[in-house]
Amino acid sequence: MPTIVNSPAATAQRIVPVPLGDRAYEVMIGPGLLHMAGEIISARLGEARYGIVTDENVARYHLATLEQSLSKGGKLRGSVVLPAGEATKCFGQLAPLSERLLEMGLERGDLVVAFGGGVIGDLAGFAASILRRGVRFVQIPTSLLAQVDSSVGGKTGINTPQGKNLIGTFHQPSLVLADTDVLSTLPARELRAGYAEVAKYGLLGDAAFFAWLENRWRGVFGNDVAALTEAIETSVKAKADIVVRDEHENGDRALLNLGHTFGHALEAWTGYSSRLLHGEGVAIGMALAFRFSEQLGLCPAGTAARVAAHLAAVGLPTRIGDIPGGRADAAELLRLMGQDKKVRQGRLTFILVRGIGEAFVSRDVEPAQVLAFLETEIAAGPATTARAG
Repeated sequence: MPTIVNSPAATAQRIVPVPLGDRAYEVMIGPGLLHMAGEIISARLGEARYGIVTDENVARYHLATLEQSLSKGGKLRGSVVLPAGEATKCFGQLAPLSERLLEMGLERGDLVVAFGGGVIGDLAGFAASILRRGVRFVQIPTSLLAQVDSSVGGKTGINTPQGKNLIGTFHQPSLVLADTDVLSTLPARELRAGYAEVAKYGLLGDAAFFAWLENRWRGVFGNDVAALTEAIETSVKAKADIVVRDEHENGDRALLNLGHTFGHALEAWTGYSSRLLHGEGVAIGMALAFRFSEQLGLCPAGTAARVAAHLAAVGLPTRIGDIPGGRADAAELLRLMGQDKKVRQGRLTFILVRGIGEAFVSRDVEPAQVLAFLETEIAAGPATTARAG
């Protein structure tokens, strides 16, 4: 497990605003936020009652700290602890969760506290959006992936057998508290998976940030709190800028799905199991997007190799063949891509690239091209660099 520690040299807390008019909120980033959560939330959002939603893994390490912070004045009405893992984002968990929150007596002025990674944030946020036709919620993301991506922007939802995140709402949080201390309890594999979303922000629109990551990634994974905080803050700023321009994904926000059209299909193919974490699917998807863009003549030769080399150096998979547990079928992956929520009038939407930091949206790719590309990628087998455990 990587060691992320505080030191006297640790960076001060950072605040990134998400200016969405009357739904504006702040993302606070830094160490020690969990212990101060009750004080911070009360100061910014006023008096309210709280209902915590978390998972078994987070509860084991951190729930007692958050409950103590939120229990002052008798405002904490209870905690719901759900199974960990992507399979929890489903109708089968949504209904009993909603009922538990109603049993707590939460009203529209109260707060659902989503305390976990992307799965908990998406599910708890969705429950909050439909509870009494809309209850406020606070995101306290506990994974790197959630801190840099899923906790910001208001996307909530669940998975279905047809695909990932096909049922959901846009429901902005009222506050996001990204405590860097909690990342110290993440398994190494989970931390790497979250890093894929960090790299994504450089690859889609900030070549200088990607170059910075190539030089500083060891600090992000080590005890360099300044590097970790810088990576999170830069990622959150990039996402906030795009969300403000295109809150409901009618244009630029689709760029945030770099690697996701491929990655979501791979997740569905693996049954949203531990064979492939979301961030790992995104890493493979981004490598595929760059190789596909090169094949289409859109970006310079060698660009995809540079991207894959960095992801592999971090310990992320870059090939479909890196996924354990059987050989993928190109036709099935293409079918799963057809269920992607970005499909328009039956046309697949891809985020392609003209180079590092130069992503764009394309709906001009023919399915036959995609199928042939997938067949070639599957035949290529795994990457030469094995994924760390």
